[in-house]
Amino acid sequence: MSKAVEVGVVVVTYHSADTINECLERLLAATHVARIVVVDNASADSTAEKVAWLSMRDGRVRVVRNTHNRGFAEACNQGASALGTTWVAFVNPDAYVDVDTFDKLLTHARAHAGAGLLGVDLHDEDGVFDPAARRRDLSLLELYRQRGQRDDLYLGRDPAVDLQVVEAISGALMLMPSGLFVQLGGFDDGYLLHVEDLDLCRRVRAAGYDVLIANDVSVTHVRGVSSRARPYWVEWQKHRSAWRYFLKFEDARTPPNIRPLLWLGLWAHCFVVMARIAIKRLLQR
Repeated sequence: MSKAVEVGVVVVTYHSADTINECLERLLAATHVARIVVVDNASADSTAEKVAWLSMRDGRVRVVRNTHNRGFAEACNQGASALGTTWVAFVNPDAYVDVDTFDKLLTHARAHAGAGLLGVDLHDEDGVFDPAARRRDLSLLELYRQRGQRDDLYLGRDPAVDLQVVEAISGALMLMPSGLFVQLGGFDDGYLLHVEDLDLCRRVRAAGYDVLIANDVSVTHVRGVSSRARPYWVEWQKHRSAWRYFLKFEDARTPPNIRPLLWLGLWAHCFVVMARIAIKRLLQR
């Protein structure tokens, strides 16, 4: 395999035993995959053991077992530092690639000058496509201006092109040149969970590169497998990360009288979502 098309894959796991075998088997069968580093954030289930067994069968797989949950962004950086490949891909443990997924993505990347970060179309096990695969930047200020409703947040699929320029893609699968990842300093590990993918997309664009989605490449994404056991913690981290993103990218241009309203609105939304989760759980008993 030519080093120019070698892909190193980082998979961050946490209680991912239900999906990790399928994820890794598909990655190992995919063309151009030279190395896979699985960073396990102290799973209490059999995730790490399953990966260790696969690593004995195929030398391309390596497992790193953290003693505590270091968060998605920090674990991605940890895994990427051990790859040494020309391209780095970040793949969720509940995302299932096809044999030609990376072949198609690399073909697009080499044909598009300035390709910085590439994503794919996503669908669940029932074939329902995820609108978050193509989206605009997160903006608390725009949410405030539009009274909590951003009808323009998700972009539709452009049927006229196979490679579509967008503001942001989903972190379920991301491919980029390793050199650019290093240049940008990797993911911002101040995010523990969620929004780190949107942050990276924004910094890729700020560096003068394009964020792209391959409309002709689709990957199955089961979604949320490792988050189901801790829905309240996950929601807290989502909203905490949204505020960090706001402070980095929007705070400087936000009127001082609006800032506390955004903070209150964000955390009020968090508690509303948590209340809905609690009610749903009570009804399911």
